[in-house]
Amino acid sequence: MDPIKQFSMERQAAIVGYATDQEFETLSSQWRQMSMDKRYVYNFDWLGRPIIQYPQDIQAVQELIWATRPDLVIETGIAHGGSIILSASLLAMLDMCDAIEAGVTLDPRASRRKVIGIDIDIRKHNREAIEKHPMASRIELIEGSAVSDAVVDQVRQASQGYQRVMVCLDSMHTHEHVLAELEAYAPLVTPGCYCVVFDTFVEDLPKDFFENRPWNVGDNPKTAVHQYLKDHPEFSIDKTFDTKLMVTVAPDGFLLRK
Repeated sequence: MDPIKQFSMERQAAIVGYATDQEFETLSSQWRQMSMDKRYVYNFDWLGRPIIQYPQDIQAVQELIWATRPDLVIETGIAHGGSIILSASLLAMLDMCDAIEAGVTLDPRASRRKVIGIDIDIRKHNREAIEKHPMASRIELIEGSAVSDAVVDQVRQASQGYQRVMVCLDSMHTHEHVLAELEAYAPLVTPGCYCVVFDTFVEDLPKDFFENRPWNVGDNPKTAVHQYLKDHPEFSIDKTFDTKLMVTVAPDGFLLRK
């Protein structure tokens, strides 16, 4: 057998096995809960900017962008900017690979691939750091509520003309807010691309785990996802990432548009 095919088959068999491995699932859930309690996700940078994500989810975003090759990524929630810089750098990598494959010289100024980042409060020190970053030319920052009519209209206008659009939702994590974000931005996702809803794991953690936060069990991104999917059969949950990552903030949050 071709060794590349054999490796792929062996890997897939292992992943399938994870889905029925209760001990592995339990240990992963326990580790995730303890790691969140210890603020583990705050420990990492992407190209010099803090990125508040598990390394597993960073890897998942890389795989999604490589596989689906978007020319526009829309993200709600900016914080320190690591996530939008991650997406921008991966889009830059796509451009470089396209140029190599086409045998042409890469002209970064000619690329239309970009990231739109939205946040209700882009703090001055974060904005300055993002705007000074080498990936800044690929990033458009929008300050305002992601679910306000003005911001939604601005994003819809900015997304016109793009052929492949991916969306990542990671701002306010209440059911009402995430459902409104889904209604606003999921329709912009193009067939074959993803809407990734982060922090759906709130539903799987103990009640009141996040003190002084408005989201909780029964009121969080996962409940919003399941309500949205009832009326939107064009999207389906891709469980592949849940299973192979085992530790993720986004169980049931990788939504593929058919």
